[in-house]
Amino acid sequence: MTFKEQIQEGIPSILPPKKDYDLAINHAPKRKDILSAEEKKLALKNALRYFEAKHHAELIKEFTEELETYGRIYMYRLRPDYRMYARPIDEYPGKSIQAKAIMHMIQNNLDYAVAQHPHELITYGGNGAVFQNWAQYLLTMQYLSEMTNEQTLTMYSGHPMGLFPSHAEAPRVVVTNGMVIPNYSKPDDWEKMNALGVSQYGQMTAGSYMYIGPQGIVHGTTITVLNGFRKIKLNPEGNLFVTSGLGGMSGAQPKAGNIAGCITVCAEVNPKITKIRHEQGWINEIVTSTEELVKRVNSAKANKEVVSIAYLGNVVDVWECFDKENINIDLGSDQTSLHNPWAGGYYPVGISFEEANEMMANNPDVFKEKVQESLRRQARAINKHTEKGTYFFDYGNAFLLEASRAGADVMAENNIDFKYPSYVQDIMGPMCFDYGFGPFRWVCTSGKPEDLQKTDTIASQVLEELAKTSPNEIQQQMQDNIKWIKGAQENKLVVGSQARILYADAEGRIKIAEAFNQAIAKGEIGTVVLGRDHHDVSGTDSPYRETSNIYDGSRFTADMAIQNVIGDSFRGATWVSIHNGGGVGWGEVINGGFGMVLDGSEEASKRLASMLFWDVNNGISRRSWARNDEAIFAIKRAMEVQPLLKVTLPNIVDENLF
Repeated sequence: MTFKEQIQEGIPSILPPKKDYDLAINHAPKRKDILSAEEKKLALKNALRYFEAKHHAELIKEFTEELETYGRIYMYRLRPDYRMYARPIDEYPGKSIQAKAIMHMIQNNLDYAVAQHPHELITYGGNGAVFQNWAQYLLTMQYLSEMTNEQTLTMYSGHPMGLFPSHAEAPRVVVTNGMVIPNYSKPDDWEKMNALGVSQYGQMTAGSYMYIGPQGIVHGTTITVLNGFRKIKLNPEGNLFVTSGLGGMSGAQPKAGNIAGCITVCAEVNPKITKIRHEQGWINEIVTSTEELVKRVNSAKANKEVVSIAYLGNVVDVWECFDKENINIDLGSDQTSLHNPWAGGYYPVGISFEEANEMMANNPDVFKEKVQESLRRQARAINKHTEKGTYFFDYGNAFLLEASRAGADVMAENNIDFKYPSYVQDIMGPMCFDYGFGPFRWVCTSGKPEDLQKTDTIASQVLEELAKTSPNEIQQQMQDNIKWIKGAQENKLVVGSQARILYADAEGRIKIAEAFNQAIAKGEIGTVVLGRDHHDVSGTDSPYRETSNIYDGSRFTADMAIQNVIGDSFRGATWVSIHNGGGVGWGEVINGGFGMVLDGSEEASKRLASMLFWDVNNGISRRSWARNDEAIFAIKRAMEVQPLLKVTLPNIVDENLF
């Protein structure tokens, strides 16, 4: 069978042979045994409904074994034999170029070089899934290969509910992930529903088919590190940034540190992912003992090196060792997946990686105690460093939230706020999001590196032209982004698809996208997919991260994210998504994303102008209503540009009246 024929077949009528469990692959940890006997029966019924009755007797034994062994039914047998990567768009079968572009993006999310646990269909974050099982993948790809531009595919937490009649201007796919009743958003609720096969954690860009490898966060991390050093009035050169996590999104940190120009120490307990990041060039060196680490950091400081060092071990040991050895840490953070603390997102100090994985599955209560003890130790060590002058910030991964729940000393004197700011509060919010700058991204679906290079040049030219007339308030952002895009090729950021990320405001996004569309129309480049991280101006309501600098009492509302995805869907997005639980945890955030296919047509030009303007200014208006000065400036400027925009502005109350 050819690749196209396999895609068109969907779930095969003749079952493929059972596959061996590949020990060379980085697998998801075993999930805890949470279902009752009756619920396990239900989980099996739910899985078997994808297959003809004649296969049930054979598959029920296999699926029972998977459920007992891994805590989930992944249907490993159905994993395709073909190589998983983002193929050039012309290699996909189908009747719709938009549907083919979506297939390109789905396969990129599952590429072995991109995905954290590819055989479990998990892209990043320990549980950020594209699908719950391989039957869902096969069925979805089949539907996309059959779809016309008069149909819309509806995706219920990884399950393709079906193709429905719609129209050419409607989204081709509408994705929901983990959208459960609010009172059922506790971690164990997710564990149970996911084990039953009825819901999934789509993270942010995993379940919305818009992940582009660690590059997706490199730019934002670079901006954060640069502005962190600016905040404490230090040049990055020869100064130290300490953090942890090399998995999915966190794997961007050492590369960002190199681009910013500092010394980066990033701890990671998983040897496989550490090796992968080193092979990919995202870290320069691997160190396996704290004694060796101390010598290496002292040497780097003395020589003012720009270097990224992975410490293969627990970050708690690094914080404690550096305190004992009196090594000055200038910037400190943590990017382990603490949105998922009990199932592999954070590993406790003092026990091996293998012991921790066994304890996690077989003795979850003790594992939880160990994690919380470790968080208390980490917080104590961080506090000692901050007393010496370290600037520590929460990276929006729920570190401070889970540390507080563990009883760690991380609360401010009012016992309401944390003693350390979120990086959005101090850096990204006021400096980027409030002005409308966020992680705009694009993918060249031709798969040609030369197409990506051409788009880099186009984007650079557009930004340089815009910078000539940009107001002083956003000149720093403009110059940072011009520098970033000009260095994109030499920094070798591509892992997986030919993709790029660039922090831009609405004006920049629209003009860059229009320039791409014109280049496509002229035949200079192939089809381009536009998107963004959900971690942006408008897409996400997250009180401890994206909206942590909202101070009018609306931090825990999610109107903005819901309005965003609805607005994108009727303004021209090719696909839209809305998720519960990205980045900081199930039940802690609502986040939405989109994808838009540019094909060089006049219709695409109209769609991009309408949708991108809304997609950014929806969030700026909410931020301005919260009385954020930078957002008030930005929305007033937007109203001058677009006379059809009329936003309610806040009246500022004199504090002396109180």
